[in-house]
Amino acid sequence: MTRSIRPDAVLVQAVIAGALSFAHLHDLASAAGQTGWKAWAYPISVDLLLVAAWRRLRSDGPSRLAWCWFLIALVASLGANVATAGLLDLNEVPAWLRILVAAWPALAFMGGTLLAHSPTAQDRVPDPPAPAAPETAPQIPEPATTAPAPEPEPTEIPAAEETPALPVADSAPSVPAALVDHARKVADDHQARTGSPIDTDTLRARLGVPPQLADAIAAQLA
Repeated sequence: MTRSIRPDAVLVQAVIAGALSFAHLHDLASAAGQTGWKAWAYPISVDLLLVAAWRRLRSDGPSRLAWCWFLIALVASLGANVATAGLLDLNEVPAWLRILVAAWPALAFMGGTLLAHSPTAQDRVPDPPAPAAPETAPQIPEPATTAPAPEPEPTEIPAAEETPALPVADSAPSVPAALVDHARKVADDHQARTGSPIDTDTLRARLGVPPQLADAIAAQLA
């Protein structure tokens, strides 16, 4: 299956513009003293540098190096087109223009070398990613160990001091004779009323004396 060849207006326009620019560069180089094949080499050098810079911009993205040489080649091409439009007498080319034309080969060689051999974005080796910091497990605080309480030192119990023996009280306290007489009257009255001898508790209650004293009185009344 064959494809029909159709003329492209953009391609035709590019060929025409390239041919005109090529002719203007040739005429300017020839007027600046570059005769023969050298005059034909100048347009090729300028256009190649322009294409190389533009291709670098398309493939590697915007960069200072590519933009710099693209503008230099563009100024050289536009300058030649404007200079050959009748604004410059090609029969009397100024000295500064002859110097620029003569220095162009070295300038174009340097620009082409830098564009061809400088590292591109694809050639640059990306820096290795920084190693991630290892995740540290949360530190669990160790249980506080309480020191065992010190055992109390045995305390020496001082020997109990011997307390002096209390004098043994007499088993039968002395009872006044008057109290005995009164107790006898009470006992006689109780026997007369009740017909039975009085007991110790009743005697103590009637006399209002302590139990020990009441026992002593009862012993004397018996």
